[in-house]
Amino acid sequence: MKFYSLNKQAPEVSFKEAVIRGIAPDKGLYFPEYIPQLPEAFFETIDQKDSLTIAYEAMKPFVQPDIPDEALKDILRGVLDFDFPLVEIEEKVSALELFHGPTMAFKDVGARFMARCLGYFFKDSEASVTVLVATSGDTGGAVANGFLGVKGVNVVILYPDGKVSDIQERQLTTLGQNISALRVDGTFDDCQDMVKRAFLDEDLRKNLQLTSANSINVARWLPQLLYYLFAYKNAKTKSSKLVFSVPSGNFGNICAGMVARRMGMPCDQFIAATNINDTVPEFMRTKAYRPKPSSQTISNAMDVGDPSNFVRIRHLYNDSFDALEKELSSYAFTDDMTRNAIAEIHANSAYIADPHGAVGYLGLKAYQKEHPDSYGIFLETAHPVKFIDVVENTLGVKLEIPVQIKQVMGKEKHSEPISSYDQLKTYLLRR
Repeated sequence: MKFYSLNKQAPEVSFKEAVIRGIAPDKGLYFPEYIPQLPEAFFETIDQKDSLTIAYEAMKPFVQPDIPDEALKDILRGVLDFDFPLVEIEEKVSALELFHGPTMAFKDVGARFMARCLGYFFKDSEASVTVLVATSGDTGGAVANGFLGVKGVNVVILYPDGKVSDIQERQLTTLGQNISALRVDGTFDDCQDMVKRAFLDEDLRKNLQLTSANSINVARWLPQLLYYLFAYKNAKTKSSKLVFSVPSGNFGNICAGMVARRMGMPCDQFIAATNINDTVPEFMRTKAYRPKPSSQTISNAMDVGDPSNFVRIRHLYNDSFDALEKELSSYAFTDDMTRNAIAEIHANSAYIADPHGAVGYLGLKAYQKEHPDSYGIFLETAHPVKFIDVVENTLGVKLEIPVQIKQVMGKEKHSEPISSYDQLKTYLLRR
């Protein structure tokens, strides 16, 4: 498999090169040269396959020949050592829980997959790579945990000061070893802009091998398609009109789901549910893409005003709005609506949703008003305890702290403040 830049001004590269580079020299995101097709028999018998088999058959075409079969199986065994349960909430509505990994967020799969790929690529090398990543919340912790102690890899995480939850901050600032954190005086978009600028800085490129662990990196982005295959395995008999509602920030997760559909997975519709950072819902209403500064919300992992992966989605549909509109619906919701949804879900089913899952639920319910015969799955992307203040204050309950969170609660946070790209550059060169 080769990967090309969506700006089409750079050479095609292998999977290995795309992972190590992160972003193409012409500033474009990498995209696979084709979307491999899984045979109909794969989906007809998917309920007889375990998660490792499903993942191996789905990911193999993307990584060959850079990762041999047995190495890929070893990587996936290390990534998929927890469950992805589908929990029925009410009639025709289920939650796909993606928070049972080490940092209790859906990004554990992509971060661990990428870390293990880089570990494989550098296992016999004295060279090293610096992973530079911006986070609006859960990415930082997942990347920190996934890359902790990986030989030949140093990680630098940028996060907006005061705009992530305390638990999220602890997960990315307390590990030490090869993990460093920079707290940025600004928004997630500022962090992401600094990261993109660093990749294109000639001084840095001469002195450092830089790559990204945001979902712009193909090794972070593509493994997320597995969630949808796992969900389909458990939901295939429930309805022929299966829809997924995805709480969306940088749009990598939902884009990966659309790739799963292109690979042959039966699916009726995707729903991109956002908070008030409504760049994509507005685009779907007006056909005009107008990025805007991000606004802070209680669903902070979605506080993105210019989602990087939406360009991949548009490319997947050949920049045809008419084609995209047939398969994507999008809705935006306020914090008050999100809190009300958390309360409604709990009152109706005793299920406790986090703010991001609640936004996904709202998007699904909005779609089902017009399509009542659909069976909907909304993605629960983080454990509610990661947003403990919001959830406990909304429901008046006390959440039990899982062991994964207890491990970081007593540790001292370490991060350095920066407020400009020049400070980031100085920090990286100093390291």
